[in-house]
Amino acid sequence: MAKNITIAQVAEQAKVSKSTVSQYLNKRYEYMSESTRQRIEAAIEELNYHPNSIARSLKQKSTYTVGVIVANILHSFSTQILRAIENNFNANGFHIIICNADDEPEKERNYIEMLLAKQVDGLIIFPTGGNLDLYEQMNKQNFPVVFMDRKIDGLEVNTVMLDNHRAAQLAIDAFVESDYKRISIITTSIIRNTSPRVERIEGYRQALEAHGLPVREEYVRTADAANIQNELNELFALDAPPEAILAGNDRVLLEVLKYMKEHQLVIPDDVAVIGIDEVAFASFYTPPLTVVTQPTIDMANKATELLLEQIKSENKTAKTAIHRLQPSLIKRGSC
Repeated sequence: MAKNITIAQVAEQAKVSKSTVSQYLNKRYEYMSESTRQRIEAAIEELNYHPNSIARSLKQKSTYTVGVIVANILHSFSTQILRAIENNFNANGFHIIICNADDEPEKERNYIEMLLAKQVDGLIIFPTGGNLDLYEQMNKQNFPVVFMDRKIDGLEVNTVMLDNHRAAQLAIDAFVESDYKRISIITTSIIRNTSPRVERIEGYRQALEAHGLPVREEYVRTADAANIQNELNELFALDAPPEAILAGNDRVLLEVLKYMKEHQLVIPDDVAVIGIDEVAFASFYTPPLTVVTQPTIDMANKATELLLEQIKSENKTAKTAIHRLQPSLIKRGSC
């Protein structure tokens, strides 16, 4: 019976117009008094009314749905961001569809095309960097898009990301303060010039130079996660192996910790470790892990705000910008 209840019946029960009920359903509460809100809410509950979201979306040319394409859902950073994004859009009456591209441009392309076919109202993309033509096409059509975590050079898209140079600097400063001089950085592959990884290496170099320490190229390592162990073997086979390692993200950190355990290396006595990205076990690992953390909730809030502005704005050609948020160092026992 509930499916047959109409907005007109709700309006009659609440003694208001259909347009007022419509405003209520679209969360435009500023157009009504508190008593009116309460009457509509009571009528909806008494009648067990459920809005027909499909009909509403067709009428208003909106699906109240956004897509989020994450580059790799295995990163703790990604899951933290997704959780906060979902909360934000849910609070604004939107559903989200989450897709995982696995850092594969072809998979990302398929998801973008699928979501556009489903007529989502906007997209938040952690771009692989491998679909420039699609990014440019959406940009030319003024389709609401926000990039997260990674920027695409030469493309004007609102982008939310970490100050990656600062993240690396915080880690190097902490190492140097503890008197470490032979410092290595390991990141996952930079074959597609993925901006966070490239920028963290740049920040590492700049920070070493600022402290008057040499940049030793053999201490700079990049590889797919599956090959990190090989890079560590080569590092510790050097005549002067590193005294400290900066793990460029949480997946690298896991590989570093696994290597230390398998080779019976003691942290920080044999080698100090700092990871970029907080991980769930950092505070109770032995020893507790020093990390550089990203403001994931603030980043999710900013991305949501930027996308909703585009969705609701009639001026689709508004100015775009790269919004960089600041990292912070959590000092523990691994350095």
